[in-house]
Amino acid sequence: MSAHDHSHAPNRYAVLSTAERFGDAPELTGRGVTIAFLDSGFQPHPDLTRPADRILAYHDVHEPSSVLDAARPPRADDWHGTQTCVVAAGSGFLSDGVYRGLASEASLVLVRVARDGKISEDAIASGLEWVIENRERHGIRVVSMSLGGDLDRPLAESRVNQLAERAVADGLVLVAAAGNSGCGERHRCLPPATAPSVIAVGGYDDRNDPERRQIGLYCSSFGETADGLVKPELIAPAMWVAAPILPGTPQYVRAESLARLAATPDNRLAGALAAARDRLGASLAPEMADPEAVRRWIDGSLRNERLVSAHYQQVDGTSFAAPVAASVAALMLEANPQLSPLGVKRILLQTARPVGELPPLRQGYGVLDARAAIASARIEKHADRSATGTRLASGRIEFRFHNDIATSVTVAGSFDGWRPGGTPMRREDSGEWSLSIPAPSPGSYRYKFVVDGTRWLSDPSHARREPDPYGGFDSVLEVP
Repeated sequence: MSAHDHSHAPNRYAVLSTAERFGDAPELTGRGVTIAFLDSGFQPHPDLTRPADRILAYHDVHEPSSVLDAARPPRADDWHGTQTCVVAAGSGFLSDGVYRGLASEASLVLVRVARDGKISEDAIASGLEWVIENRERHGIRVVSMSLGGDLDRPLAESRVNQLAERAVADGLVLVAAAGNSGCGERHRCLPPATAPSVIAVGGYDDRNDPERRQIGLYCSSFGETADGLVKPELIAPAMWVAAPILPGTPQYVRAESLARLAATPDNRLAGALAAARDRLGASLAPEMADPEAVRRWIDGSLRNERLVSAHYQQVDGTSFAAPVAASVAALMLEANPQLSPLGVKRILLQTARPVGELPPLRQGYGVLDARAAIASARIEKHADRSATGTRLASGRIEFRFHNDIATSVTVAGSFDGWRPGGTPMRREDSGEWSLSIPAPSPGSYRYKFVVDGTRWLSDPSHARREPDPYGGFDSVLEVP
């Protein structure tokens, strides 16, 4: 029990915490890493300000002089941003620590981009510009974006995606929600998720099963972008996620009142219900004298309103998958501050676990594996120095692949008939492997890296890829 007169513990409709899904690593909490959130709006929720206020800065692109004021009544568009940053980095203060984010001690920068509940591409671009300009001042390393623009355009025509690429080049890890239109005809992602260097995160449904025995797809946006890239890169929890109810709202008062009633003894239950009708909403709280009937009504209210504890509710969408991935990126950078954005992305993709029965186009490299990603980050000895990756230059293909612990890496591809064993690459002191071959005749060519003779991997530095016949991806290179 807390200092309140109700329990903060999860109720019978509780959902798995992020720590339960990915494994708790108490020695890593995002300490020393700053995450910026671009979202509709924010409130200084207790999970962000207690036991310590970790909000370094707040910026409203439409009203730059405004401040984050806990005394201001919440607005409708404050919900989304508050929930996404608490999912990634909340302390769990109002759940006795149960629903804390993985990056529970990260520093936070909150960038509001909505006006009257709407988010424009110009506002997203302004938010990215502000983050780039203030990255050094606030030590920003990760940017989480649970939003989307209006239309997928080629990089040369998209200001949002151009700024996203600039941000990554300036040292920021960018993570974006893929979107939630995967079950409709218009199922493709939108900027900034379509930018080549951005990590686009789709969603999965684990049925709230701690063993994750059966993973299904959420309706995440997916498919080729205007530049011919396949998105998303990976998938993370998009259902059965706990997020805070915004303090100061009628929903918060109602959820708290239901928690009080649930803890009330039977002999006082009818009277407690009558006394709480104004807080619950008189039209929504029936008059009952039978304790069993009151219990059934409380139970139904908790279930139907998706309340998982006194101050948290169940939410879904790739808006919540993306901040989970961003929090893992923060832990990777805490474990190994020298990692570059390319290094973080490479490790996340290489450690993701593909689900065999799910279409590759919809799951990308597979399910986010926080433990494996953090473990790989810990042992990484070198930063990824190559900003270009595999490329065409002066009539040759320059292959580059980073792997510190491999003993051999070869390139196999359609340009040489997928020659058994592939062509050996040369290891450099930086942990990179390189190979230069004459460019073949014009056309489209598929290739993979073969690590230690057994692991066939697509190129994490090359965003153009297509499904292979084995449930994975081939990287695709166009030779003009």
